[in-house]
Amino acid sequence: MASVKQEDFDTFIDIRPMNELDVPMVVAIERSAYQFPWSEGIFRDCLRVGYVCRIVEVAGTIAGYGIMSVGAGEAHVLNLCVREEYRNRGLARRMLAWLLERARNAGMYEAYLEVRPSNTVAARLYHSLGFEQVGVRRGYYQAPNGREDAAVLRRILIPEHR
Repeated sequence: MASVKQEDFDTFIDIRPMNELDVPMVVAIERSAYQFPWSEGIFRDCLRVGYVCRIVEVAGTIAGYGIMSVGAGEAHVLNLCVREEYRNRGLARRMLAWLLERARNAGMYEAYLEVRPSNTVAARLYHSLGFEQVGVRRGYYQAPNGREDAAVLRRILIPEHR
């Protein structure tokens, strides 16, 4: 990525549908980012059941992904991850904004996601995009010393349907 100047970065970004051939790279990114990653089977199941599965590419290289389910007026962002070497370039923000717009266009009234309280970088991003904490899921995440709670965040997508 050193060949892509920061001022030219946006012109090299593409968000496209994930496909079966992407899964091995997605799993590699997932494993490098998380201590307790999703399995390859989970990603394949997300594709199979028709979740919104997207890849963000930079100059043709898979830099991250996002997965979201939609239904019954709600969207649920299930996974959002950017490769370490592409972080702090706005890709997660762009992917999440794209997913939220897709949910809004599909008629979803609100979007939910869970985040580890220890993942302060992600929590800051979500709050900056209008998510607010509405609950806690006790022991939701696997952790090195047992379980970690999840903060449940919500963003209203269509205000008149509150």
